[in-house]
Amino acid sequence: MSGRFREVIRIARTNIDGTEQVCYALADIRGVGIRLADVVAKKAGLDSDTGLGFLSSGEVGKMESIPENPAEHDIPGWLLNRQNDRETGNDVHLIGPEIDLHVKSYIILMKRTSSWKGYRYSYRLRVRGQKTRTTGRSRKALGVRKEKAVRQRL
Repeated sequence: MSGRFREVIRIARTNIDGTEQVCYALADIRGVGIRLADVVAKKAGLDSDTGLGFLSSGEVGKMESIPENPAEHDIPGWLLNRQNDRETGNDVHLIGPEIDLHVKSYIILMKRTSSWKGYRYSYRLRVRGQKTRTTGRSRKALGVRKEKAVRQRL
């Protein structure tokens, strides 16, 4: 540990509060949960109760490299968020904006192949089996006038 405390630490293109414990601070990164953060801290040889702001830049760099290359650090495949990836066929873990990019490309692929989920996405309907009879009415209603608007026009 270094003696210098840092308020904000940048890991995986994310600003993280240095006052938090290592596990909870790593879980602030999009794509890293509490369980993976705990495994990363153990693989880096750190105590998960340590404050993130007290770590040296070498320890932070070591922690940052583990989620980016999980296969090199013997992290089990069931802990990763892209198991058997469509493009590579390997177990991959995506972090930060990479997740949004892959989800968008997957939705575009579903629309292009005219799958049922792609159809639902393209018509902005519920995709995951939710009921649609009474919910999802947040859009602008057609043919309904508000009383105030009617009074102002008269």
